Amino acid sequence: MPHSQTSAHRDSLAGVRLARGASPWLLPTVATAALSLVRARRSGAAKAVAVPATALAAGMLWFFRDPEREIAPGRVISPADGVVQSIMPWKDGRTRVAIFMSPLNVHVNRAPLSGTVTSVEHIPGGFVPAFNKESENNERVVWHFDTELGDIEMIQIAGAVARRIVPYIPQGTKVEQGDRIGLIRFGSRVDIYLPEGVEVAVEVGQKTTAGVTRIDRD
Repeated sequence: MPHSQTSAHRDSLAGVRLARGASPWLLPTVATAALSLVRARRSGAAKAVAVPATALAAGMLWFFRDPEREIAPGRVISPADGVVQSIMPWKDGRTRVAIFMSPLNVHVNRAPLSGTVTSVEHIPGGFVPAFNKESENNERVVWHFDTELGDIEMIQIAGAVARRIVPYIPQGTKVEQGDRIGLIRFGSRVDIYLPEGVEVAVEVGQKTTAGVTRIDRD
């Protein structure tokens, strides 16, 4: 399955590749900006609206961009753009790598390994800021992948702004490493659990790029 074909049905606007699931936010914003620009020549009120509306529309286009990526080699690659927030040994021997996504990051998440999606579970919860420890009780989607390293768990966590997580694929789907699997609107946090014995290659504070940054070390 070629990486570029996983999300063949993507939203697009004026030639800009956009994330699937962006339309409910983008279309009203862009329509408002376009309408206010058309009316700005005749109306002072429309002109006053046109500037912030256009700026908001431009911001939305940036927020929901979905660039193509050259998928890097490695057993486990980053599922998210962002910054490594924490690296924590887990009681069962796994290591959790938490990646914080700001509103300026690309919000599309990617498969960290090739394999089969064995579970996609939505869990309701709160919406505290993703950098807060209590964010572990936030709205989230828990993924499990059957891979060459065994079961890999990945969690998409909503934050104070990100109120919607949009999975792209269902349970049972076979994915290639780096395939697009879902969207967290406006950023938040993604956790990935490395199996026991797999050494972490990233550090706290390090920037990551989905599909590019290697998470494990040989």
